[in-house]
Amino acid sequence: MNLSRRKMLKIGGLSLAMIPVVAMAAKNDGMRASMKYKDSPEGDKSCSNCVQFVAPNGCKIFPGDTEISAKGYCVAWAKKA
Repeated sequence: MNLSRRKMLKIGGLSLAMIPVVAMAAKNDGMRASMKYKDSPEGDKSCSNCVQFVAPNGCKIFPGDTEISAKGYCVAWAKKA
């Protein structure tokens, strides 16, 4: 396979651009595990009534994670006032 220098630089640049995306996803998986996050509520405790929840699907505890369920739960849950 004979790759041109230009094509090789494009592929290399794209690979470097993806590193932060992959690193952030890995961080959130570890953070979710350490905070015992789950997609289902625990009794009346759910993300939607937590002070940390940022509508529609974010959380202050998991920065950059946009897949937090409003019906989820983690150990950082604190009731909204």
